[in-house]
Amino acid sequence: MKTNSSSPVFPLMLSVLILCFVSPCLCKKEKVFTNHTNIYDVMQHGARGDGKSDDTNAFLKAWSSTCGAGGILATLVIPKNKSFLVNNLVLTGGCKATSIHIKLDGKIVAPAKGALKDKSYWIRIQYINHLTIDGGIGGSIEGYGSTWWQCKTCSRPTALFFHSSNDLTVRNLRITNTPGAHIAINGCIGATFSQILVNSPGNSPNTDGFDISYSKNITVVDSTIATGDDCIAVNGGSSYIYATRVACGPGHGISIGSLGKGNSFEVVEEVHVRNCNFTGSTNGARIKTFPGGSGYARKITFEQIQLKDVKNAIIIDQNYGAKMANNKMSKVHI
Repeated sequence: MKTNSSSPVFPLMLSVLILCFVSPCLCKKEKVFTNHTNIYDVMQHGARGDGKSDDTNAFLKAWSSTCGAGGILATLVIPKNKSFLVNNLVLTGGCKATSIHIKLDGKIVAPAKGALKDKSYWIRIQYINHLTIDGGIGGSIEGYGSTWWQCKTCSRPTALFFHSSNDLTVRNLRITNTPGAHIAINGCIGATFSQILVNSPGNSPNTDGFDISYSKNITVVDSTIATGDDCIAVNGGSSYIYATRVACGPGHGISIGSLGKGNSFEVVEEVHVRNCNFTGSTNGARIKTFPGGSGYARKITFEQIQLKDVKNAIIIDQNYGAKMANNKMSKVHI
């Protein structure tokens, strides 16, 4: 049968040919490509995840692969329903990927007190920019600090220490019962901690929730902190620190300092604490300076603060750590 261009069959066939050319998936099954080359699971690098075997080396191998990966994003996976015992762990940049994501769905647990090699820290993260740590639904860090707290004069490690890492995001993380401070931030610019649960008993010594020093643009938001020391301590060299919607207690409150220890010159400025609750804490808002030190603490605001069963709502102590008979005066201006 002869068909001409005026026949309705011709434009129909032409339309089908055009669609098949533009969208090959209409003519044959589409092939889906998924790129998993930049995802590194600690289990695939030798971790046991039984809570008893030392998985430190497996974590380091997985980190080496993650940090060494190129591209826009590299992800380190710590899988759920597993418990990973690690000794002193140092994750160091600089990494080839533009950003790094640690997907902490499982649980990291500390070794016994005598097994920890370095008593100054447990997990140290340093020189890594554009890092995100996400605890997902069940990600947690357990420090087993009760074995350390009995010796109040012993050197006790900080559990999670961030050093010289910029543009940092940590969210959905539970960290409990650490030997010393829970989270320390030093020399960092730009960090947001959200949905963090810090939980240690009120009688656990020197277990600060957050220790911030020599850092700028640090935010703690939508978090709950129960400790035996400061919920948040903002130390020398820090500025533009924000705490918003934080529940503190037990603990010693949210503190500026202590500043000027050992006759040092220290400064803190632009600290803004807003819409926070204090329950059963020793203090609410606190500024503490050592006699003999110098520097200043300025542009500090505490607003919309809720207090319940708090001993000192506001306290400014410029004779911190010294007896009242001490003749030295603090030169830290407030």
